[in-house]
Amino acid sequence: MTPIPPNPLLGVSYHAVGAMFAANCYAPQKYIRRWSWETFWMTQAAWCWLIWPIVGAVCTIPHLGRVLAEAPKEAMLSSFLLGLVYGVGGTAFNVSIRYIGFALTYAIAIGLSSVLGTLVPPLLRGQLGETLAKPGAGWVTVGLAAGVLGIAACGLAGRSKEIDLRASAGGAGEFLLLKGLLLSLLAGVLSAVYGFALEAAKPVVDLAEQLGAGYWKGNVAYLFANTGAFVTALAYSLYLARKHNSLGELTRLRAGDEPASLTGNYLLAMFTGTLWYGQFFFYNLGHVRMGRYEFISWGIHMIMLVLFSNILGIVFHEWRGCRTRTSLAVALGLIVLVGAVLALSYGSYLGEIAGNH
Repeated sequence: MTPIPPNPLLGVSYHAVGAMFAANCYAPQKYIRRWSWETFWMTQAAWCWLIWPIVGAVCTIPHLGRVLAEAPKEAMLSSFLLGLVYGVGGTAFNVSIRYIGFALTYAIAIGLSSVLGTLVPPLLRGQLGETLAKPGAGWVTVGLAAGVLGIAACGLAGRSKEIDLRASAGGAGEFLLLKGLLLSLLAGVLSAVYGFALEAAKPVVDLAEQLGAGYWKGNVAYLFANTGAFVTALAYSLYLARKHNSLGELTRLRAGDEPASLTGNYLLAMFTGTLWYGQFFFYNLGHVRMGRYEFISWGIHMIMLVLFSNILGIVFHEWRGCRTRTSLAVALGLIVLVGAVLALSYGSYLGEIAGNH
């Protein structure tokens, strides 16, 4: 077995590609017509959390059958169960948006997820203190702190944008702060569990590497973590479908006058699921190259996700019509996020340079 040579700068580049996929993954949803939310959700979930993980593992993991037969069953089960919990976080995230808006939900949930998903795994292994004593750790710590501040700044700017645009449109909208905050906090904690689900599958990943999976070894973990999330998403979607009598939409569109295509809806849902899976396909390629600081992969992914989401919002003129101070606030947030990525990258680079001498 040839060891995978660390290359943190290349790893960050792969994380950037994955974050760009993540920043766009729910854009197709706005074009869905005459489908209930639950119909769309279970369809895209089938692609991102069931079909693509199977396809990805079959295509990239040599001797997959042997890996699954010989790997510790408790590791696979733990990853699956943690994936179930992560699925609850995804649902809480979507409901939170309804009460406090996308920007605040993103800032709270993603900010919390980035910290917990980065620091808790090495903490549970008893390696956090040792890891943070390595060369470059100061830059890594600064990068993580700056990332949280940048996410918070972008969230507050986003909330200000929502207020500005709502005022210009003359609408009040629904805003339930306490309920939304509780749901976004729940989403942040449970979304971080996805990182734990991948961590739980490490014995399976290590076996896949021993049997020749190389850079692709992490794809085997998605068989368990993502499947758990799919079960949760499917159960909740079927509950809503029964409640709203919408299950028939899988074969025929609901009544309505707006132009729609059943095939088009399926393609959009498949595209959404493909983008979501694509983010972690590249996440794995980045993670295996981070060397001594591979534990910061989750933080880098979350920070870049918020960074690219806001940049795309600017490109597509979503901030047009806002007050000057709102625009300056998001610009400041983006500058801080860029600084966070640079600090994390430089810290990882210093760690590998020191390890090679």
